[in-house]
Amino acid sequence: MRPAKFEYFDPHTIDEALNLLETYGEEAKILAGGLSLVPTMKLRLAVPRYVIDITRIPTLSYIVENNDGGLRIGALTTYYTLASSPIVQSKFPILVEVANGLGSPQIRNRGTLGGNICHADPACDFVPPMLALNAEFKAASSKGERIIKSSNFFFDFFKTLLKPSELLTEIRIPPLLPKTGGAYLKLTQRSGDFAIVSAAAVMSLDQKEVCKTISIGLGSVGPTAMRAEQAEKFLLGKTVTDKLIEESSELATKGIKPSSDIHASAEYRTEMTKVITKRALKEAFIRARGEK
Repeated sequence: MRPAKFEYFDPHTIDEALNLLETYGEEAKILAGGLSLVPTMKLRLAVPRYVIDITRIPTLSYIVENNDGGLRIGALTTYYTLASSPIVQSKFPILVEVANGLGSPQIRNRGTLGGNICHADPACDFVPPMLALNAEFKAASSKGERIIKSSNFFFDFFKTLLKPSELLTEIRIPPLLPKTGGAYLKLTQRSGDFAIVSAAAVMSLDQKEVCKTISIGLGSVGPTAMRAEQAEKFLLGKTVTDKLIEESSELATKGIKPSSDIHASAEYRTEMTKVITKRALKEAFIRARGEK
């Protein structure tokens, strides 16, 4: 199929893009990598009257390390750029793990971090790690900027808190504590596919291997990706053992609302949430101990 007719714009600055969004609002769609928008337009699931192509805005692609060890990542940064960044490889290897597991080289060179996040598909790979890393998103409009916490950003299937006049410009990731490990795992039918179930875990330990901080992001378990809050509370402040990880993984299913589709039943997703969460927690624990 072919998309419906639309008017195309290719702004070269953020201000130009924001002015277009202010003018056309809900009738416009942002084109970043195009990996999600173009297929949905071809299927007529999205029928925008105006397409605003932001790929020619160079100031939206960057990776900068803050003085405190945190990261600022431009929304147009590609998966390949993220995975090949020495800063990301050194400080936040979980993001490298996610990026390298996304599709083919062509997809990794075209797809953008901001586009993946704003698509807000609960099966999108970068969303659970953003939740686990406590990321924040900078949204800009012609009226100013605001910061939105990742825990509040996603509120329904394909829906975020971004207003029609706003553009995601930057992803901010806070610094990690010493002895922190992270892992992202997903269950797929084939390598590079969307997740049937996914889990991202970021854990820090003290010198006695007590869990100092823990964040668990789950994907494909409901209309949005979500935090496994009960599992986190159960782990926090305890000495990490295999038994503790097993018990906390059972709690990861509390509050999830998986659906059934051609890929898996809701019951299967529920059971696999326990398995994938357990594996992610074990891997994060091993890395926090410095064994990998």
